Amino acid sequence: MANSVLPGWPVALAADSIDAGCLRLKFSRAGDHPVTRQGFVEMAPTEVLDSLDQDTSVTSPNNKVIRIENLHKTYDLGEVKVHALRGVSIEVHRGEFVAVMGASGSGKSTFMNIVGCLDRPTQGTYWLESVDVSTLNKDALADIRNRRIGFVFQGFNLLARTTALDNVELPLLYAGTDSKERHERSMKALHDVGLAGREYHMPNQLSGGQQQRVAIARALVNEPSIILADEPTGNLDSRTSVEVMDIFQKLNDRYNITIVLVTHEHDIAKYAKRNVVFKDGRIRDDSLVEGRISAEEELKRLPPVEED
Repeated sequence: MANSVLPGWPVALAADSIDAGCLRLKFSRAGDHPVTRQGFVEMAPTEVLDSLDQDTSVTSPNNKVIRIENLHKTYDLGEVKVHALRGVSIEVHRGEFVAVMGASGSGKSTFMNIVGCLDRPTQGTYWLESVDVSTLNKDALADIRNRRIGFVFQGFNLLARTTALDNVELPLLYAGTDSKERHERSMKALHDVGLAGREYHMPNQLSGGQQQRVAIARALVNEPSIILADEPTGNLDSRTSVEVMDIFQKLNDRYNITIVLVTHEHDIAKYAKRNVVFKDGRIRDDSLVEGRISAEEELKRLPPVEED
């Protein structure tokens, strides 16, 4: 299909291609009547978003943003079947800050892929606010990724020849937001993460921490239901990691933004409010963080960065 927008075909950002450092457009026909094919609902993305937008209970701080029940994921590799998830059930309420941990092969990455609508479960249900996304087709999932989930990756995934402002505007561009609103919301998002005055810098003119701030602003700009951060401090030094966690804490504490963060670093997990530990495809531990660290206070104790 040619990359042109036809009447009635909304454009959505295909977030599954960001990992490869590229952007893909997905097209889905608005107004088609939902039908079932291979167990997945062929629901038009506009209907999905209408369902989310009509959930008038989202103002309650105790709302369930994520509700997962008996989630299984099995990969069929011919003669071998790999059970990545084995009956996972969990709820995440609005305003929570959850760190997901586990060793390699524990199932945490598979869990995050399903939560991020990048993969479907083999069995079980996953509700994102008012929609059972475990039944949706690829086009509807792509639209939810663009409009309702903000992604922050370890590798930043910024477009190299594009300014910080333009990088942040991308999700709004694919959502069809007009240029004036796109500019205003992107400028605000950059200001919220402490990058006022650097809007027109290119990625190679920014430090690693500043690039990750741009990525966080891009995740924020569509006012998503949830931010998913996959090892966001993995490429950063110690002080810059704390600075990034300070941003996450302030977004969570001040704006009640729901954050789910994957990390293998125990010290990073202590900045969250709740830790969920995976092992062998199951949740081994789910508990509130005792002695939670304040990133803001930690930064005061760290020595200042020495200029070269």
